[in-house]
Amino acid sequence: MRLDSLKLGLMAAVLVTALDQLSKWMILEIVMQPPRIIPVTPFFNLVLVWNRGVSFGFLGQQSSEWLPWLLTALALAIVVALVWWLRRVTSGLMVLAISLVVGGALGNVVDRLRFGAVVDFLDFHAAGVHWPAFNAADSAITVGAAIILYDAIFADHTS
Repeated sequence: MRLDSLKLGLMAAVLVTALDQLSKWMILEIVMQPPRIIPVTPFFNLVLVWNRGVSFGFLGQQSSEWLPWLLTALALAIVVALVWWLRRVTSGLMVLAISLVVGGALGNVVDRLRFGAVVDFLDFHAAGVHWPAFNAADSAITVGAAIILYDAIFADHTS
């Protein structure tokens, strides 16, 4: 079962990475030609933001040539640790959760290697206050991390 979980998890992670990269390609090559704000609903826009930092733009104002490489190395180290963990997971929900985080992290790593920044384009807002722009990879990471946290708090690990 563990080998099957590893294979399934890696396939799911590759799918998440591919879907993330496809969505970013569409934004860069089709939707944002030219770059602009595209209102979709009263609370959601499509935008083009180059995030040179980490989550929510933290460290994005740092003008360092080594920061993208440091963030890439950190993300890859986390991916290696998660794949190691994935080898031992037997719960289908945890396979999904780890796969979402791995796939999302790899999607953002691809951006850093290609562009030196992560492509963000989903902009939610209310009453003039905007949540920091994010992308499909960030969504996968958030959902995966939430499932991992849920499992840690509520799952029965006594067996």
